[in-house]
Amino acid sequence: MRRARHAWLGLAAGLIAPWAWSQSQGMATPPEGLQWLQRGTVAVQKLSYSGTFVYRSGSRSETSRIVHVASNGNQLEKLEVLDGSPREMIRNNDEVRCYLPESRLVIVEQRGTRRTFPALLPVSLAGLTDHYNIRMGGSARVAGYDSQIVRLEPRDAWRYGQQFWVERGTGLLLKADMLDERGEALESMAFTELRIGEPLGPDALKPGQAASAAGAWQVRQSRLREIHDDAQWTFRTDLPGFRRQAAMRRSTAKEGAGDGQDVLHWVFSDGLVALSVFISPLKQPAESSADELQTFGALSVMKRSIDGHRVVVMGDLPPAAIRRFAEGIGVRGK
Repeated sequence: MRRARHAWLGLAAGLIAPWAWSQSQGMATPPEGLQWLQRGTVAVQKLSYSGTFVYRSGSRSETSRIVHVASNGNQLEKLEVLDGSPREMIRNNDEVRCYLPESRLVIVEQRGTRRTFPALLPVSLAGLTDHYNIRMGGSARVAGYDSQIVRLEPRDAWRYGQQFWVERGTGLLLKADMLDERGEALESMAFTELRIGEPLGPDALKPGQAASAAGAWQVRQSRLREIHDDAQWTFRTDLPGFRRQAAMRRSTAKEGAGDGQDVLHWVFSDGLVALSVFISPLKQPAESSADELQTFGALSVMKRSIDGHRVVVMGDLPPAAIRRFAEGIGVRGK
């Protein structure tokens, strides 16, 4: 998820630094742009850092504190949301523990496919230029660091543009905007304070006072099992460039209890942006309802009722793209 949302959901522009366009806007994708993106992908895996970043979308903003330690091939991370209801996420490689102190609930799950700031850059750049024009921008200061601006412009109407500010010395991503068709920021994330490579104390990755308070906590374990036979469901409408990355069955249950309700989960991606599909049985036929499409900043969510199931399609994509894909989902043979 680009932001700290609910377990499934997972977080408008501030001051946008001016960028210097390439000498010719029609020129081929500059190799240098891809090199900067690759630097950012490597940096977030290799560096230890801590800081505070702000997510903005329209009139809404949310501040989070992050600590990330890369040590001997391991990725350890603590993310604490500082606004509103207290929330903390502690990651040890692929295991994530989400602490919700107000409900005294801990959700344990495997790290999802949705990337979070500042780990937003694609792991693989293969095929990225098929769907985005990559242009070099100028330089700007973010959280006291000099950065290089790289802008990705979509080649079609099925995805948003993006702009990244990459720290010149280390390659760490400092700021990211998702842009609408007018080039205006739908949502923005940026460090306001950052320390790179400084030693961290032994308590830096432990749950905070709210999350570690004494008393009974309910633990819910989210189990993932790969789907090998999903022949019941068919995806009739493709979005250009989006390929299936994962198919799994999710089950969330209280610790020590039996399995909870299963949810089928598919992930499709163009290498930069992910689209998720969740399908679960309706508890009662009366839950069936008309199609519903909502937007939250850059996030579009469409809900449908199909053959006694709730189908939810979501992603940081234009509403028309989510609707197009969702309307192509059906039961095979019906």
